[in-house]
Amino acid sequence: MKVVKTLRHKITSHSNIFDDTLQVYRQALTFVVEVMDREFPNLDGWNIKAMTQAMEKLIHATQKNPHPKYMDFDHLFYKFPSYFRRSAIAEAYGILKSHRSRYDKWLKEKEQAEREGRRFKKKPPKLQFRHRAFPVFYKGVMFQRTGDTTAKIKVFHQKDWVWITIRFKGQDLQKRGVINWKENNPSLVKVGKKYFLHISYQKSVALNNTPLSQQKICAVDLGLNQSAVCSIMDVNGTVFARKFINQAKEKDRLYRMTNKLKKAQRQSGYIKAPRYWRRINGLQKQIVNHTAHEIVRFAQDYGADVIVFEYLDHMKMPKGFYGAKRLRFRLHYWRKQGIQQKVTEMAHCQGIRVARVNARNTSQLAFDGTGVVKRKGKKDVCQFSSGKIYHADLNATYNIGARYFLRELRKSTSEREWLSVEAKVPSLARRTQQTLASLISFHQAMCQIGA
Repeated sequence: MKVVKTLRHKITSHSNIFDDTLQVYRQALTFVVEVMDREFPNLDGWNIKAMTQAMEKLIHATQKNPHPKYMDFDHLFYKFPSYFRRSAIAEAYGILKSHRSRYDKWLKEKEQAEREGRRFKKKPPKLQFRHRAFPVFYKGVMFQRTGDTTAKIKVFHQKDWVWITIRFKGQDLQKRGVINWKENNPSLVKVGKKYFLHISYQKSVALNNTPLSQQKICAVDLGLNQSAVCSIMDVNGTVFARKFINQAKEKDRLYRMTNKLKKAQRQSGYIKAPRYWRRINGLQKQIVNHTAHEIVRFAQDYGADVIVFEYLDHMKMPKGFYGAKRLRFRLHYWRKQGIQQKVTEMAHCQGIRVARVNARNTSQLAFDGTGVVKRKGKKDVCQFSSGKIYHADLNATYNIGARYFLRELRKSTSEREWLSVEAKVPSLARRTQQTLASLISFHQAMCQIGA
């Protein structure tokens, strides 16, 4: 598979000179989106290459096509570079295709609501013609490197397209892990009042294909008290190592800043408060990055082939009990999906696979098969029915790893053998009841039937 990593280089020599280039490109993109939406009511069967050729015949005059249907494009955007034009067409194709996909999804939801007799209040998505898009500078014709931190780019300046020399901050490619990767075309991106070159690097990576009997996994339980708890396991249920990851200082600052923001909004009503949100978002980003790096580093240190998470995409917000409001507040700032996405990107760069399992009852069931646990006053500690006191998140990691192995073993086991084992181990019948004890009992039952 191909993995891509983008590095950001701050442009130090110029700033406001790029404003006209960005404005002209976005105006051209708006023009192309309007024409494409009008001329192509159906995008089925079209790809970017075919769409680029068709759109250029409609908006751009050439020797073989002297009178295109929309001649205003060449008049409004005189000497507009051909590569910028094709970049705008590709961007417009993606925008329009995304809109049509969202609109089709809305129609299906509406039809389903009508069949069920429910009132459908959701408004249809609207196609936006203005977008905060950033141009791509194709190497050779729009971007030419002249050194490690210098380059020449073609920009719109004083009503003409001219070449200028820019200087930008360099990056240590060895430290960032892209020393031998392919360098792609850069994009000009504006952040605040500064401009940056976003240069992406790509590489083909082969994910490991270690046999299941030799696999080691890193089972991860993401939580609120501990950012993450990890366990290294093998197919027999043996636990080799454990790790607790938390950012107590950052979380304390995060909750303090959000409380200050709530107090300010109570006194003054709804306010934007950019300074508060900048610090809140920065703390959340730090928690995500540190957690993801620690998880991947732990998996690499013990030679894990797969990192296993829980499915946490759709969670119901708690309500109707004491403490639900505070729990909703903490869940609102829980970046669970951000951590999983960051770990996935980093793991794939190292050839490590990522899997997810059903999250129901992973923390509620004891890993030793004794049933439902009781949470103590301190929420990260639980008590088994046998009286054992154990860490709740660590207990969950064992069940997460066991569910992954049981799912993979199910694929390689015949139906007859599985039913025989299921009769001896009833907890295998439902995935939501599987624990580490189920995995150990599975191997014992397989030995008994001689498989």
